[in-house]
Amino acid sequence: MSCRFAVSYRDVEELLAERGVIATDEMVRRSCRKFGQAYANELRRRRPRPGDTWHLDGVFIAIDGSQRSLWRAVDQDGNVPAIPVQARRDKRAATTSLRELLKGRTYVPPVVITDKRASDGAAARTVLPRVAHRRHTGRNHRAENAHHPPASANAGCGAARARAATAYRQASAERFATRRAVTGTSALA
Repeated sequence: MSCRFAVSYRDVEELLAERGVIATDEMVRRSCRKFGQAYANELRRRRPRPGDTWHLDGVFIAIDGSQRSLWRAVDQDGNVPAIPVQARRDKRAATTSLRELLKGRTYVPPVVITDKRASDGAAARTVLPRVAHRRHTGRNHRAENAHHPPASANAGCGAARARAATAYRQASAERFATRRAVTGTSALA
């Protein structure tokens, strides 16, 4: 758990004790050193691969009172590969953002769709010369709404999802209470 989430070894020790597993923080540390890299590699391998079409968009935001350009990249499935922030919105910043998007990837999208800004086209020609670049404001709607999930993901499911979550939490609480009763451990506060 400590390899995947930002919790300390002692927090993992307490979580395991809650579930009736007796382990020390040193045992957790050793297992993270032994299995952590393999676990991270497996998570990286299972990460969803970005789609064939990337939609790129830039928007201005204020960070500590100064304007910055937030570059959003979204594939056709709604996955967000990265969201780099730049101080400017010119060819150099667009080139840096594209390189940051491609860093560590073995895959280059065949199609990139951007707004009609000249800096985006110049950066795409520089960084991705063999990629089809389409400049269109209507096609880039997926990047404009990157913070919204796709419509099919939440069509009329809000109440059902809330009921399922409530039932899951109640069942989990009952399971933990049963484990505590069987193992004779008490809940950690």
